[in-house]
Amino acid sequence: MDQGPYLIDTNVFVIDLRYPRDRNFGVNRRFLDAIKRERSGITTTINLLELCGILSFNLNQRQLSTLWEQFPRRFGVEVLPTAELGAPVPKMGVGELFALLQQRMSLGDGQFLLTARNHAAFVTTLVTWDRDHFLDRFAGRVATPEEILA
Repeated sequence: MDQGPYLIDTNVFVIDLRYPRDRNFGVNRRFLDAIKRERSGITTTINLLELCGILSFNLNQRQLSTLWEQFPRRFGVEVLPTAELGAPVPKMGVGELFALLQQRMSLGDGQFLLTARNHAAFVTTLVTWDRDHFLDRFAGRVATPEEILA
């Protein structure tokens, strides 16, 4: 595995937590194990909110709260700017966000990208299973977990 830190998109965590039969589950799990071991993973508050939103349909309130509280330790990742429930949602300009939407980017991906730009600009590699969503929009390298492990 090459050097991190790695900015990790929500879909990597969703596959691990919700789709054990996904064809990429094995390599996804190996990637997550490696970043936990190396303490080289970073994600954003937006990703953690998105993950909890996705899993809220399958988890009760206690399980969802536990996921939020244990997420950084469970995956060995840092959540930027914070995983504090009392913190405000990361600020971003509506114009900046709308400019990304005009480039055919989803709202969630746009919020993630702007939060990363504002709080994790030092990270040069974004890891996602949706490479095409970020190509030419993220300033650094965009790779899949499989590409990172190769």
